[in-house]
Amino acid sequence: MNIDEIKIVNGENAFQNASFENNDKTIDYETSKNLSYTDIISLLKGLDVISEFYDVKAAVSTSGAGICAVSIGKTLEEAIVNVVDSNPIDFMSSTIVVSSEVDSEVAKLLKDTNRIAAPKFTQNAIEYLEAHDVCYITIKTPLKDYKKYLSNDVKITPLGTLTQTPNLSELTKDSFNIVSKTKPTVEQIEDAVFAWKVAKHASSQAIVIAKDLKTTAIAQGLQSASVEFAVDYSCEMSKDAILASDMGITKHDIDVAAQGRIGLVILPFASRDLIAATDKYNMAVITTGFTNILY
Repeated sequence: MNIDEIKIVNGENAFQNASFENNDKTIDYETSKNLSYTDIISLLKGLDVISEFYDVKAAVSTSGAGICAVSIGKTLEEAIVNVVDSNPIDFMSSTIVVSSEVDSEVAKLLKDTNRIAAPKFTQNAIEYLEAHDVCYITIKTPLKDYKKYLSNDVKITPLGTLTQTPNLSELTKDSFNIVSKTKPTVEQIEDAVFAWKVAKHASSQAIVIAKDLKTTAIAQGLQSASVEFAVDYSCEMSKDAILASDMGITKHDIDVAAQGRIGLVILPFASRDLIAATDKYNMAVITTGFTNILY
């Protein structure tokens, strides 16, 4: 089915209608089934995240505007298995977006999902997914060019029309600072950058815990206690893991992170008192110099 044939008729709820049309920044893609409003939102969130990892074997599962799990693997199969392991419950009903071609072996891992998006599908994979009634979406525009298609976010409200430029923030050597006595390992820095990129696209107040290039917990959209929620969800997988925050955190949050044996925290800013608290626990701290709040 070609994109030009798609007309969205199902809204977010049964009593709502929705429409969808091309514009001058529409990427080239094809889908095997019509996509609803919620399907589009999930797909866009997945594409936002996967565009950060277009040059590696990566997978992300999303549900609505939420990120369920993200992983980078040596192979695409490994990345998908890690996503399942990170959040097996949400995986069953999620949209899966991957960074490279899906073959029949990968397709077998995805037969219980609702939608799978990838740059390419082999014919065997297509036949398998169709036999299991799974929607597959081919993203023909190169993922490395995806950010070029991002437009201003526009919300038409009773107060007026609210417009904001897309979030194209990137970590640089000038903004990336190690401010703790404990210095991170190379592996921890790689995990920190990975976790930061995931947190960048998670709804505020985002806390991401990650280890070995795999999320073990994502807390997003909570009004408080995000760190406690993420550490509790991550459980024993928080040991020596990375905690990324899109906002400032408190000394209490550091105490909670220490109880979970977090090894490194990456966040926008850190006060002297906060750094002193992390030094007490021999925890490494990286500051980025800017927030990435997403409502």
